Amino acid sequence: MKAKKINIWQAKFVLPAIKDSVKKLNPKMMIGNPVMFVVEIVTVITALIVCGDIIYGKKILFDLQISLWLWFTIIFANFAEALAEGQGRAQADSLKKNRGEAVAKRLLRNGSTENITALKLKKDDIILAEDGDTIPGDGEVITGTALIDESAITGESAPVIRESGGDRSGVTGGTRVLSGKIEVRITANPGESFLDQMINMVEGAKRQKTPNERALNVLLIGLTILFFVVVVTLKYFADYMGVSLAASVLIALLVCLMPTTIGGLLPAIGIAGMDRLLRYNFIAMSGRAVEASGDVDIVLMDKTGTITLGNRMATEFIPVDAKEAEELVNAALLSSLADDTPEGRSIVILAKEKLGMRGSNIRAPEGATFFPFTAETRMSGIDWDGRKIRKGSLEAIKEFVLAQGTQVDEGLQKIVDEVSAQGSTPLLVADGKKILGVIHLKDVLKEGISGRIGKLRQMGIKSVMITGDNPLTAATIAAEAGVDDFVAEAKPATKLELIRNYQAKGHLVAMIGDGTNDAPALAQADVAVAMNAGTQAAREAANIVDLDSNPTKLLDIVEIGKQILITRGALTTFSVANDVAKYFAIVPALLIIQYPQLQILDVMHLGSPASAVLSAVIFNAIIIPLLIPLALRGVRYKPSGVSALLRRNLMIYGVGGLILPFIGIKVIDIIISALKIV
Repeated sequence: MKAKKINIWQAKFVLPAIKDSVKKLNPKMMIGNPVMFVVEIVTVITALIVCGDIIYGKKILFDLQISLWLWFTIIFANFAEALAEGQGRAQADSLKKNRGEAVAKRLLRNGSTENITALKLKKDDIILAEDGDTIPGDGEVITGTALIDESAITGESAPVIRESGGDRSGVTGGTRVLSGKIEVRITANPGESFLDQMINMVEGAKRQKTPNERALNVLLIGLTILFFVVVVTLKYFADYMGVSLAASVLIALLVCLMPTTIGGLLPAIGIAGMDRLLRYNFIAMSGRAVEASGDVDIVLMDKTGTITLGNRMATEFIPVDAKEAEELVNAALLSSLADDTPEGRSIVILAKEKLGMRGSNIRAPEGATFFPFTAETRMSGIDWDGRKIRKGSLEAIKEFVLAQGTQVDEGLQKIVDEVSAQGSTPLLVADGKKILGVIHLKDVLKEGISGRIGKLRQMGIKSVMITGDNPLTAATIAAEAGVDDFVAEAKPATKLELIRNYQAKGHLVAMIGDGTNDAPALAQADVAVAMNAGTQAAREAANIVDLDSNPTKLLDIVEIGKQILITRGALTTFSVANDVAKYFAIVPALLIIQYPQLQILDVMHLGSPASAVLSAVIFNAIIIPLLIPLALRGVRYKPSGVSALLRRNLMIYGVGGLILPFIGIKVIDIIISALKIV
């Protein structure tokens, strides 16, 4: 589904963010962001300097302005984080509306039911859900089939089928049964559902820093310590050279040289990235998985339910004799009226379309006797009006007609071979002694899967399809889907071993699956994406769950992961490049009076040493709020090679970060000089 956009610049988001920005000045909260914590400490020192100026009757205008703009620097950084958190709270509030006091029909051991509130349900309770009922909690269908409206959770209006015994047995609390009757085993205690995890994630209560974010924090702390040493050393150097440097000026220099821009925006980037993931209906069990998705270079996809719809669908009726085409369609329709399997339903739908009966409600004829499919007979059908209509495998239908003294037409084998050669399943239809033709059952690709796989290839990500099918069927589906490679006749152990082999060679592997047999491989993969409609075992083994159960959305996960990494890298590059310009603004201003030879470094020709320092401090403060939209939105990712991305990053955010401060500081200096405020 499309991401649900929220306009964060509304008063209901901005005003609370401003209030939270002041609350975050609490040192206990600030210490979580070491760079800005250091800025807060030195800013407090400037405030004390201003107080000292007042006490001793000194001029306070310059020191006061430095102190005020440093306070603004901290508040602007807090504002970025608070605004990102506000965006998350808005998402959480919309989700909480779906966590109402639903009533559950809990099944008792004697077969009766009792009505209780959803919050009293416990793991492993069995509940009954019928037409119109809201499913009270996350669970797995153990009996029955139902049409479910999941729009409250996924935003999609099209209902979906959930049934027991397959890879589409998972249901989510807050969804509604449109038709059908199912028994559901609850798989989560109150407060542990997917909905609760989503709310916790977006509210930031349990958001922990990812390895990349922690590594970047270490780098920023290192740079801060380095520049602190530089500034302290500069003080002693200036004293030795006979130059007097005020403490407020040295503090301004320290703050301007520190990576305050990225330090102020880093928390907002991480929070916004997780919010973005939620807007695409993913639940991330760990931030590590989201980041790892940005570095994935191999994707393993289970065929059934991931690349294909998961059930064979009737796509064509092939008569032995072209003159009997309509007779074949009628016979296939009659034999499938009582067949409630996905294949049987698809035959009825295709037959009605061929006969021009779209939308018609067809009932079984009176006096008919249906024969369900069994492993022994390997066929199903109907006896009606003296006719014996059967559909089934080649061997079963051959036995059926041979038992009635009829020979099999030689042309039939050719049709069967052609369908099998396409990796599809031939289903034969016989009416009494005559075989009418073949129903072509085919694994149908999920909509958009081939296009998405092509985009993965553009990103340099190799796609591998894994299936338990025979090599012929696997090769056909692989070619149609456009995957780079496939593994046929795979068992759960095969998938697990394949992932381990790729990882041993240094690859980062993503795995998509929805069945219990996918669980071991999902647990091993670096990025494990399970479909919410899949089995409980698959969801528990994964570190990302797709609420839409749409495997084509893997591309969204990869793009979000890359976007977070690229945004951090881009703004870090911009922040470091900024320091160069601020260096050229402040350092010459500090020493130029005593040493006119340093005039050559004053490339911006700033008005005075005081205006140069103040201009750099002001620019350092206002660049943070100007970059907030970019931090929250993320740097746009375009599929390309690593070298191309690096060049683009350096050209836009490296060169741009170098040039923009020169322009900005000069403009601010002109305004300050014109207003004569220093």
